[in-house]
Amino acid sequence: MKELHLGRILMENRHKRGITQDKLAEYMGVSKAAVSKWETGATYPDILMLPKLAAYFDITIDHLMGYEPQMTKEEIRRLYHQLSKEFSALPFGQVLEHCREIVKKYYSCYLLLFHIGSLLVNHHMLAKSQEESRQVLEKARELFIRTKNETDDPILGKEALQMEAYCLLALKRPAEVLDLLDAAQPTLNSIEPLLASAYQATGNSQEAKRILQAGIYKNIINLINLLLSYMGLSSDIPEVFEETCKRIQMMAEAFRLKTLHPWILLSCYLAMAQGFVALGRSEKALQFLEEYTKLATGNIYPMRLHGDSYFNLLDEWIKSDLDLGDHFPRNETLVRHSMTQALVDNPAFSVFTEDPRFLSMSERLKNNEEEK
Repeated sequence: MKELHLGRILMENRHKRGITQDKLAEYMGVSKAAVSKWETGATYPDILMLPKLAAYFDITIDHLMGYEPQMTKEEIRRLYHQLSKEFSALPFGQVLEHCREIVKKYYSCYLLLFHIGSLLVNHHMLAKSQEESRQVLEKARELFIRTKNETDDPILGKEALQMEAYCLLALKRPAEVLDLLDAAQPTLNSIEPLLASAYQATGNSQEAKRILQAGIYKNIINLINLLLSYMGLSSDIPEVFEETCKRIQMMAEAFRLKTLHPWILLSCYLAMAQGFVALGRSEKALQFLEEYTKLATGNIYPMRLHGDSYFNLLDEWIKSDLDLGDHFPRNETLVRHSMTQALVDNPAFSVFTEDPRFLSMSERLKNNEEEK
């Protein structure tokens, strides 16, 4: 009951209209003392009185009780970053409980539910046990299912479907992923050229350019992720694996990913190193690990999504259109730590534990964690 703000709202509306406690008490058929107790929170009016109270002040019952079923995109963005920081500083269980309370309060705010689910997916590995981690993923999946089934936003529904599939994959239930995505076949069509043409036809060429830049950017990231997946499946065919590595590097060079989006390039270097270890080519693997370490300890902080001289309209799109703005899904402290773990604690690189170059990389990454 402490979450109710009826007393404060009652007092604010009474003062706003210049109504005394006596006058309100007379209208409601109660004593002045009863009104006073409502306003101090000592007691609450009978539930049957709520419609009459709300009508008197010309507000909804939800407003009267201080209930807010929805949050704005900006509020969701701030809350996500706050919770992300909490995950890096507070006990996992405490932050998890905070997330549960928020979900209960805003159970019909589907954009928020989607991002709380995403938050859980991005931090489930911090759980104390595999069982707890599994439970967190299951909870995230429930939020994605509710979002998918209840939202009126088709784009949000599609994103929720994809995240539900991700959870199932992480839970080692691939057959269910295939069933879930069977009807969601990929398409070659993209909406950005149509939108850009429409904006250009209305004389707004600037918005047309912004839309196309955003589309190009999104497709670059999507293509890199597709190539990464294909490269991982091609390690049994060395020539295909190497060719995929080359094409990723050419894309990275063409679009200057070291500065535009270094974080996706870090994943590429790591995957390339792992692949070359599997092929027995240790020297090549160490070269990519060195590229990984240089980039991870370089001038890429603070971690923010951004454009560049070519994508000169991207910053505006990132800040206005992306739900989390230019921030990343996880707090920078956790990300720096995970960068170190990805090299130091990776079983694929156990062959290098005595190699001086590998030890130097490990030390540089650990020092990078301490630089804030």
